[in-house]
This record gives sequence, C-alpha cells and structure tokens, in this order.
Amino acid sequence: MNEIDELTELRREVERLRGILPERVDVDPDQVEQGLAKLVLTLVEFLRQLLERQAVRRMEGGTLSDEEVERMGVALMRLEQKVQEMARGFGIDPSELNLGLGPLGNLI
Repeated sequence: MNEIDELTELRREVERLRGILPERVDVDPDQVEQGLAKLVLTLVEFLRQLLERQAVRRMEGGTLSDEEVERMGVALMRLEQKVQEMARGFGIDPSELNLGLGPLGNLI
C-alpha cells in the first residue's frame, strides 16, 4: 500500500469518526478533570491503534528494517502502558478508553 492509499484510508477513517464524536460535551463541574482525561486518553489510544495498524501494514509491505520494527514495537508498547497507567491514575478503567462506532460496535 503506497502513501497515497494510506492517506486516503486514514481520511476515510477520520470522516467516519467525525459523525461518531459528539458535537457538544456535557460536563459535570465535579467531574471535569476525569471527563477531560478520559476524552484525551481515548483520543491518544485511538491514534496509538492507528499507528500500530500502519506499522503492521508497513512491516508486511517490507518497508521497515528489522531495527525499525523493533523500535516501533517498543515505542507503541510503552505508549500503551503509559496510557493505561494514566487512565488508572484518573480512576478510569483502561477498557473504557474506547470509541463507540454506532452500528459498527466499538473501536477495540
């Protein structure tokens, strides 16, 4: 898959998600910090998964060296661990960091 195809696929994914995310966020003043943390961590988790999928495609396509595969794997693993650690720090179950995709189900 070339870069143009990857960008087209990413653009389609973003357009699909645009209709899923709420236009307005109803925020409880007592829960602002946790609600904001959940929103940000959910978006970071979504981006991590996109990067992971792109890395797998590039790896399968043979465009990454063994060293690049190793570095990317370690970086994505550390990012996942950090997101989970931060979620727990805000009292959020990491399994809650998911986007509901309507009739398609959840992102994860």
